[in-house]
Amino acid sequence: MALRKPDPRFTQSKKAQRNFHLALKAALVFTGVLWTILIFDEIFGLRLAKFGLRPGSIFGLMGIITAPLLHGGFSHLLSNTLPLVISLTATLYLYPRSSLRVIPLIWLGSGALAWFFGRPTLHVGASGLIYGLLAYVFVSGILRRDMRSVSVSLLVGFLYGSMIWGVLPLRPHMSWELHLTGGTLGVLLALIYRNWDRTPFIRYDWEDDDTVPEWYPESDEEDFNLPDKR
Repeated sequence: MALRKPDPRFTQSKKAQRNFHLALKAALVFTGVLWTILIFDEIFGLRLAKFGLRPGSIFGLMGIITAPLLHGGFSHLLSNTLPLVISLTATLYLYPRSSLRVIPLIWLGSGALAWFFGRPTLHVGASGLIYGLLAYVFVSGILRRDMRSVSVSLLVGFLYGSMIWGVLPLRPHMSWELHLTGGTLGVLLALIYRNWDRTPFIRYDWEDDDTVPEWYPESDEEDFNLPDKR
């Protein structure tokens, strides 16, 4: 698999740095919201988990929206915190355009699918969203074949590759249904949006225009006003 080197004038630009900081800040703020919800729930005994996803229940349809915001305790949210920050930051930074569609589709889609075939029990947690984003980042990097995206894919695979077992019904108290639906949607969306958010590549004098692959992002390069390196 031939890998292309992203143009450092794009990847190392001040704009790219600002975008990374913005993506990280958004991920931290969202994670902070989840911790705030859990702390208030524990302090005031609100029992917000009752608003989670209940497959097959009309009342449980609300959980399609609320389930990712709720957790079963501090240990549950703590285990989700780091992978959520990493997956959300990577998605927002590497794929800013497609992320505006991918994130809500995984959020709502994983819950909706789990509502149809999941066990008739309470499902809460952001793990469905996490599985979807990690799958999206991993597959997207492989499909785009540029060094930056592939590097992030390998890092995600190294850190969280073992999470693949979470899509199987191995643990009775784990919502594997959300894991499975989130991961499946992440893969499908990576295929659908594979031509979005292309990174400008370095081009040299010896590269003939006829030999440039069809997926070379001419339009993306123009968007960032990056001239060919001649």
